[in-house]
Amino acid sequence: MCRRHGIAPARLRVIGKWTAGHAGWCLAASVALHVLAAVCFSPEPLDLRVYRDASPLVLSGHLYDYRLHTGPPIPLLPFTYPPFAALVFLPLSHLPWTVVVVLWQAASVAALGVIVHCAERLLSAGRGRPRMSRVMLWTAGGLWLEPVRHTLDQGQVNLLLAALVLAAVAVPRPAAARGAALGLATAVKLTPAFGGLYLLATRQWRAAVWAAVAAAAATALAWVAAPQESARYWTGLVTQTQRIGPSWSVRNQSLLGALGRLLGPDAPTALAWCAALTLATALAACALWNAVRHRDALGVLVAAELYGLLVSPISWSHHWVWCLPAMMWSAHGPERHRLLGRVVTAAWLAATATRLVPFLIGMEDGLPHPTPYPALLAWPGTAYTVCAVLSLLAVAASRRSAADRPGLQRVRAASGA
Repeated sequence: MCRRHGIAPARLRVIGKWTAGHAGWCLAASVALHVLAAVCFSPEPLDLRVYRDASPLVLSGHLYDYRLHTGPPIPLLPFTYPPFAALVFLPLSHLPWTVVVVLWQAASVAALGVIVHCAERLLSAGRGRPRMSRVMLWTAGGLWLEPVRHTLDQGQVNLLLAALVLAAVAVPRPAAARGAALGLATAVKLTPAFGGLYLLATRQWRAAVWAAVAAAAATALAWVAAPQESARYWTGLVTQTQRIGPSWSVRNQSLLGALGRLLGPDAPTALAWCAALTLATALAACALWNAVRHRDALGVLVAAELYGLLVSPISWSHHWVWCLPAMMWSAHGPERHRLLGRVVTAAWLAATATRLVPFLIGMEDGLPHPTPYPALLAWPGTAYTVCAVLSLLAVAASRRSAADRPGLQRVRAASGA
């Protein structure tokens, strides 16, 4: 009987050893398959089209009048980012469309590698060099997670910004450079601002100040270059989330979106939202405190970013590229040998390695009317929200052995804090 029980683990060890020894080939095969899929089957990258076509309008005063005509259920796509983002995207308008698509795809795939490498740096800080076989294997597998696929198919900017945030906190450099990188990412899109919680939790005060200064300076530059559009955005459009799409849609995997589906799109959600926000904030605070106490650098960053995705009014499924660092933490971090850590890894795999959210989107789009929202769609539609909550619970409950501790103080010292 003992031999029988040992067969499966032994086979898994053999498979793991083989894949680690052939990690480069696994990565090459995954990238080759992605290129083939992009050439043969990829849909039109609509978000990239918006970036390219709308950005020149930032100088003429009609940036937020732009609409890309698509099809139902969202027939019109506006430009929804701050004016500074349009200035960043402006060079794209001078390149042929095919060149833009190829360069954007290549940069996004490279950014995925940066995300995994930096996450591995945070995991292995103080314990030697990052394991490159692990980096290559996670990059190879990460290419096929739903948030990553959605980002690549739509030409979204999420991978590039996540790579910038992770490079800012994981790569040794002066506080000014780290803060500036995070601040510029925040000026392009507001959600990277939650990376600032990492700097605050780890007491990297100078980097946090530089992040605020860089974000303010970039915003001021955009105001000088495009005063009319800056005034329109910051005095009104920034809070009008309905411009982006219906918050109750299963495309939105935030707490607010989950509540909208569970309670119904027309139901009053203010009280439930306040209660959920309070609980999520308390859980995230416990997770951050515990990760800092145990010197778990990646745990701190994962807790900060997942909290941001949970409490943001809109967190489309492609925003959840942070599932990859979360899975790396649960698979290789302090909870890897405990039940909760394994449950978190399995939950993320079940939610992101399948086509669950696109499947639910297809069913939702076929509904005659969103009210009442079917419970059979509403409950599975909380998948990313549930995974994020489980991850925060795991970070809050994690305990590190002496061998596991990477030394958060060493991370801060190496970063120049």
